[in-house]
Formats: sequence, C-alpha cells, structure tokens
Amino acid sequence: METQPSLTFPVIRGLQARREYYVAMWTLRMLRQISIFDEDELPPELRAQRTLNKARIPEISNYILDNPDDYTFSALTVSIDSDVVFEPLPGQDKLGLLRVPMDARFIINDGQHRRAAITEALEQRSQLGHETIAVVFFLDIGLERSQQMFADLNRHAIRPSRSLGLLYDHRNDKAKLAKLVIMKSDFFRDIVDMEKSSLAKRSRKLFTLSAFYNACADLVEGMATGNLIEDANLARTYWETTAERFPSWWQVHEGRIPASEVREGYIHSHGIALQALGKAGNVLLKQHPKDWRKRLDGLKKINWSRSNATVWEGRAMIGGKVSKATTNIILTTNVIKKVLLLPFSEEEQRVEAAHNRKSGRGRVR
Repeated sequence: METQPSLTFPVIRGLQARREYYVAMWTLRMLRQISIFDEDELPPELRAQRTLNKARIPEISNYILDNPDDYTFSALTVSIDSDVVFEPLPGQDKLGLLRVPMDARFIINDGQHRRAAITEALEQRSQLGHETIAVVFFLDIGLERSQQMFADLNRHAIRPSRSLGLLYDHRNDKAKLAKLVIMKSDFFRDIVDMEKSSLAKRSRKLFTLSAFYNACADLVEGMATGNLIEDANLARTYWETTAERFPSWWQVHEGRIPASEVREGYIHSHGIALQALGKAGNVLLKQHPKDWRKRLDGLKKINWSRSNATVWEGRAMIGGKVSKATTNIILTTNVIKKVLLLPFSEEEQRVEAAHNRKSGRGRVR
C-alpha cells in the first residue's frame, strides 16, 4: 500500500485540558513554505481568526530587520485541520516525530501578523531563514473549537502600560533620555510613576513616565546633540528650574500635601501641561539660551486653577475634564508662550484663531 506523502518534524508532546498538543521549533523559512489557510474572504462567523491588518506588517518586519541580533518573538499557536501521527522516539513517550499529511490545513490561532512579517523580512534578508521560532500545534476539531481558542488566547492578553513599555525599552533614544533625567533628579524621581500610564486617585505621584517622555521629547526637539548625558543634563536643568515655579509640586515631593489634591485642583499637574511646558521650553531655550531661567518667572502669572474656566475650558479642558487631544495641547502651550513672551508658530496661530472664533474671545487671557 502506497504511503501518503507527509510533512515530518520533531516535536514534544504535551497534554492540556485532556487534549494532546505538540511543540516544535520551525525555521523561519518553513513558515514561508508551508501553506497557511487564508480566511480573509470568509464572513466573521465562519472565521477562526481576525482578518490580517496589513498595515501592521511593515512595522513588525522592520523590527526584525533593524534588530537582527536581539529581536524576540513568542511562539505561534497553530491548529492542524487533519489527522496526524505521532511517532515517539525509542525509549521516549513525549519526544518524537509528528507526521502531517501534505494536504493538511494550518490555521494560525495566534501569531498571524508575526508570520506575515517574518515572510516579508525573509524577502529582504534570506539568511534569516535558518533561525527558528517555537510553534505550538493543536489538533483542530472544528470551527467552534478554533473560535473558542482564539477567544481564550486573547481573553487575558493585556498590553503593558505605555509607561512600563518605555521603562523597559532600551532602543528608544527618547525613552533613554526621559528615564535618565528622572533617575538623575532626586525631585522628579519621587513624583514620576515609572509604571502606570494613568494615575490612581490615591497615587502619591504627579506625573507618569509616559507623560514625561512626551514632554522631554518636545523639549529637546531639534536641539538634541546625540550625546545622551549632555542632552539629559540640559533637560534636567530645565525641568528642575521649571519645578521651582510650582510650589505645590514641592509640597507633594516633601509629603506635605497629597498629590491627588494638587491634580484635582490644578492644570499644571497634568500631562497636558507638562507637554505644553516642554513645547514652550523648546522655543525658550532656542531663542533665549542665556536668560531662559529668568524668563520662566512668567509662569507665575498664570492662574492654573481648574476652576478658572475662563482660561482652561475649551483649551485644556472639555466639559470640565482635562483633554489630551493635540489641539488642546497646542492651546495650553499658547497660554504658556504668551506669558513667556514667545512667538506662536503658524500652526499655533491657526489653532488659537479657531479657538477664539469659537469662544468669542479675541486673545489669550
């Protein structure tokens, strides 16, 4: 009797929920060569996976190409829609060979974008083909089971906070800068939360790393020398000098007032103000490199109280709630630039004019 052609590869056999599954190491080249069933043309109720978002693929592919020595991928999860044969190695019951018919369908339950990105990366760098990725194989017992697998695999998948992602990112130069500023500053190290991207009401912190990252990036835009230490020293000097104009920040730092009380009462203790201070500071440092410290005294002229709706409603707040929208960041920056006697950019002038028309005001107060 003629044996049906099959694909054979070494695996480890496991048991989960009383069902067998298999773990293999596949070369990246194998991912490209093995046919994966394409469900994109099917309606959602007949698919076992979301449709492929092709816009994500170049980003992931570039991640591989830009970091050939230290990229990291978790295992793919794949269903095999076919009968398979596991042949244990002599003296083993968990190690062996898995024989899969050549006409079997492979359906990716988790990792379709990784697989597509790897395939694209191989087009540009074929030598990656001998590297490997772990693949976990389940035996597909129908559409309902595959859909349930997708739901279960994603049920508990929670993206880390942006702050935590920045904290652990050692490739991003702007993240390195923000973290170095915080670590070198006794003041900001105490009031910036390095893990959360939104602060709980009882948090002792005033700002998040995510907000501080945005502010630092805007502060050094067009001024960074590429020397991390020098750039961080400049940024730290600016932020610590700025902090001297906000007594309540120091009261939080010294434990004399709850951070929540300051955040609830003042605009200056929110990420939108921090980023606006970074944007305004960028222009201040460029145009007034010698006397910028003295000019920062203008910040004391601003009534930062959230109850000051005349200034902040429609500018830093919408309906009494602080807004992080780009337009609101610009409008908040404009308030700061005005008291620091700094010129508006064309975009800032346009946004300011639109705000004034909408509110019936002629200028920043």
